[in-house]
Amino acid sequence: MEPVARSKLTETPDDSGAYPRLGQTQIEFLGRVGARRATQSGEILAREGEPDADFFVILQGTVLVVEGLQAAEGRHPAEPGTSTRILEVHGPGRFLGELGLIEGQPAFVSTVAAEAGEVLQIRGDDLRRVVLTDVAVGETILRAYLQRRILLISAGAGIRIIGSRFSRDTLRLLEFAAANRLPHRLVDLEDDEQTQAILKRAGILEHDLPAVALNASQILRNPSNTELALAMGLRTVKEHSAPYDLMVIGSGPAGLAAAVYAASDGLSVVLKEAHAIGGQAATSPRIENFLGFPAGISGGELTERATIQARKFRVQINVACRAHTIALREGEFHAEFNEGSPAVSRAALLATGVHYRRLPVPGLEEFEGISVFYAATVHEARLCGLQPVAVVGGGNSAAQAALFLAGTGAPVRLVVRGADLRADMSRYLAERIEQTPGVEVLLGANIVDIAGSGALERIVVDLAATGEQRTFDSRYLFIFIGANPHTEWLQDTLALDDHGFVLTGADLKELPSGFSQLGRGRLPLETSVPGMFAAGDVRHGSVKRVTAAAGEGSTAVAMIHEHLRLLRDGPASVRG
Repeated sequence: MEPVARSKLTETPDDSGAYPRLGQTQIEFLGRVGARRATQSGEILAREGEPDADFFVILQGTVLVVEGLQAAEGRHPAEPGTSTRILEVHGPGRFLGELGLIEGQPAFVSTVAAEAGEVLQIRGDDLRRVVLTDVAVGETILRAYLQRRILLISAGAGIRIIGSRFSRDTLRLLEFAAANRLPHRLVDLEDDEQTQAILKRAGILEHDLPAVALNASQILRNPSNTELALAMGLRTVKEHSAPYDLMVIGSGPAGLAAAVYAASDGLSVVLKEAHAIGGQAATSPRIENFLGFPAGISGGELTERATIQARKFRVQINVACRAHTIALREGEFHAEFNEGSPAVSRAALLATGVHYRRLPVPGLEEFEGISVFYAATVHEARLCGLQPVAVVGGGNSAAQAALFLAGTGAPVRLVVRGADLRADMSRYLAERIEQTPGVEVLLGANIVDIAGSGALERIVVDLAATGEQRTFDSRYLFIFIGANPHTEWLQDTLALDDHGFVLTGADLKELPSGFSQLGRGRLPLETSVPGMFAAGDVRHGSVKRVTAAAGEGSTAVAMIHEHLRLLRDGPASVRG
């Protein structure tokens, strides 16, 4: 291949901190774990869809970040007429890769040398050690990678989900990818005129749809969430051969905190998640009252950082593992999961969280996943664009969603059932809502009807103050009206309150015989089953806040240590 004229390529500006240039001291430090080598024009350094990519620092020359590379084999990706899309252009001092390189995910984009040059090449495992142990270099790389993940998602780069937007399975895959913050885009059979050609070229038949294209040659045909999770590095292929010290079910802030603290103390930990790491907290555009982050932090970034911490301490993470039974047998917990291997542990923590309630409006299900959502992330914001949206709810989640969507340019109506914005909302959020011109607040209001053809077009709102009903244009609807716990599968396993929340500690009236055999009373976060604990939103009486959930998860670890010590040493070891 001939080198590409440098004059045709302009280096991507670093407007968001995603593309910093490393200093000479940092490069020399990285050089201790890597090797310098020459590159040729057109050489592929990383290919989309392939795992175990290496880390590169550009020393000389220019490198392109592209997608659709394989469609241009034999031609330079910067040449006119190829179907490759150039996403970024980088020169000396910059480094390549994104968050998946640290988290063990396959590459979402390809990198190719635009001209002959030189790079510093480091194995992925060595990079992960640097990021997790060296603050000076590691934090620079991690901050950039977190921002690059956001940019990739916003650009619609990454895996391609091919199917109809009206297909439930297509919507399922889109929602799973968005919830797990996987860069992706929809190739919609309804709109994309080139889709049939893509299907024919890839040999994809109608019954294979929806399909997920990792690259031009790797196609998943109508995959389950479990199959997609495996392909994306979100699941451990094999379980631990011996019982774990701790099994954590649910990966919201409580579950993640417990997993990190327990594993950092030397316990063997498996973390099982039914849908997406981070739970509902991961969908929060900005958490402004989390200790140590005065400017706030997005739920997605908080989740990614916690996930990296968990992997650092060797937590076994498995996504798309929905628990359906757990039982205590001969001192060990045995749990069964859908499409996943069973797991055994000596202690268990339930942190399954809650799910938002549906709005009691006829025909709502028709629009769910298409125009009606229960989270407001970058994915949903990209769908909304500048079209009018409605957010229902009077709590912090609704406020954060309204502010985030308004910040992207969408006109927002916040529909609040109560008459006082501050009744269930933090004061700082209520003040920001009142000061944001892009948000119209309707107090004492309820949505009583919705309408649209294929997608939402209008909402009908009953206004209690005036007794009238008004119709508003609304292309998207976001619902945050309270939640129910994920405890349906636990009905016959342990004690729940009348609303399905898990009872723990002093809220339980009787002490089952299993505790007397251990020679101790029930610990504060312990359920009616000895050795099974609960933390976060799923627990009766918990404070429904991210910080509180993380605190409960870490507090539970001290109690888990006490339980494991008694299992090891026996009742005679009880203190006091």
